[in-house]
Amino acid sequence: MPPTSERPRARGNAAERILAAAAQCVGQLGAAQVSLQTVADSAGVSKALIHYHFRDRDELLARLVDWVTVALVQGEDAALVDADATTALDNMWGWLEGELASGRLRALGELAGERGDAVRDAIRRSREARRAQATLTIERLFAAHGLVPRLPAPLIGDVTVAFLDGLAGEVAVEPEGNHRLRFDVFWLSILSLAE
Repeated sequence: MPPTSERPRARGNAAERILAAAAQCVGQLGAAQVSLQTVADSAGVSKALIHYHFRDRDELLARLVDWVTVALVQGEDAALVDADATTALDNMWGWLEGELASGRLRALGELAGERGDAVRDAIRRSREARRAQATLTIERLFAAHGLVPRLPAPLIGDVTVAFLDGLAGEVAVEPEGNHRLRFDVFWLSILSLAE
């Protein structure tokens, strides 16, 4: 068996590489400007390999939405696993800062404007999963601080998802802005909704 570095990449690795390249392309160029050839060039693979893993552009973008959503939900959840009142917001910022740097959150926002049925269905699933995770995050953050929200947690979760999406767009426009300050002010405002 050849050493790991000399072994051919597994098929799953190629699909992951293609999805990562697609996320980067969508985040940088906007979904409308991304073709299968653009993704192939970015991933360093042939267009035929993309067709091997994804039937067409619509399927690639729909699977990209699902892939990004899983990473977002898992990352947000992991940020609060062992968090308490003193570490929760810093942990959340650490997770979000990584997502903002990766461009995946921005890519998800760009994909919301796609017209294909498969992508729209994936965006709906994404919105539901992110809303459910944001609701859980709200409940955990309030509980970590010994607080009870005056508004329903799902409503605050919707606001949180909208804030995160807006912050991802802002990072693209103003990369050197003080995004941590905006994050802190947002969460102070949210936590002020306690009974």
